[in-house]
Amino acid sequence: MKKLGAAVIGLHMGLGHVEGYKKNPHVEVKAICDLREDLMERVGNEYGVERRVKDYKEILKMDDVHIVSVATPDQLHHEQAIAFMRAGKHVLCEKPMALKVGECKDMIHVSDETGAKLMVGQIGRYAPGFVQTKKLIAQGIIGDLFFVESEYAHDYAKLPGVGEWRIDPVNKREPFIGGGCHAVDLVRWIAGEVEEIFAYSNRMMLKDWPVDDCFISSMKFKSGVIGKVFVSVGCMRPYTMRSVFYGSEGTIISDNTSPSIQVYSNKLQNKLSFATVPVAISNHNVAAEIAEFVDCIINDKPVLTDGREGMMTVAVCRAAVVSSEKGTPVVVDDLLSSVGYKG
Repeated sequence: MKKLGAAVIGLHMGLGHVEGYKKNPHVEVKAICDLREDLMERVGNEYGVERRVKDYKEILKMDDVHIVSVATPDQLHHEQAIAFMRAGKHVLCEKPMALKVGECKDMIHVSDETGAKLMVGQIGRYAPGFVQTKKLIAQGIIGDLFFVESEYAHDYAKLPGVGEWRIDPVNKREPFIGGGCHAVDLVRWIAGEVEEIFAYSNRMMLKDWPVDDCFISSMKFKSGVIGKVFVSVGCMRPYTMRSVFYGSEGTIISDNTSPSIQVYSNKLQNKLSFATVPVAISNHNVAAEIAEFVDCIINDKPVLTDGREGMMTVAVCRAAVVSSEKGTPVVVDDLLSSVGYKG
């Protein structure tokens, strides 16, 4: 079978995509794109990619490119993903899918219209600790869920992004959307759709940034489960996505940076303490993500983390931001309806 041609735009986040494609036996990396020529030279030389362009529009014309990873700053995803899909290319778009729900809706429409597959890189679904957590919950090891919590704690003090795009006062990148989407997508994946959310936020750490740096949200899920998501990009601690899942028969504590998860369950032999379950550490398991996307393309299978999944996560995140601004709860379906999305 002829290999699929891939291209990656945005090499800061996209380096993992280049590596993931190189590891896949069904793909050949045909081109890379970035504004920084020195970075393109280093990556191109290391991974044997000859075509290196500064303008992503050059890739639109490359007939031997079938898949494109859009790993550029968040505010560019909408325009670039749509351009590639209209050019007949499948798109793996880094998270968040976009910064606005209406933009996500546009991307879904183009994917449906052109038949190009669209995958959103919600990488939490591929972290071994979270994958094992979901399996155990599905097996009933902690009974019925009643409360879930997750967090995205990351010190951004010295991470304004290339060209300082994270602190662009025009295209405001709210941390709850840009980074918190990891934690939100995780709890959605495990507990189902969020019905309503209420959030508070402040800016007491990164005071010169144009957005609040700390959020705490309370959620009501359609399943009856309740939960919370904490997001801080100014905290003084190592990066973590520590998450806890409470059920009628036990509790699971997991994250994407530890070599194990902890499980307490009435169904285990030792009921007096947590059992330690070893897992691999891979907090950005892009290779697994790419392997699934390539399989979906080759075998024409539906993408599990498609545009609709990506949009629902963005909708919950945007609802949290609106709630923190207005001081009132926000119903997620109302926000979706406001942009004309009816499911």
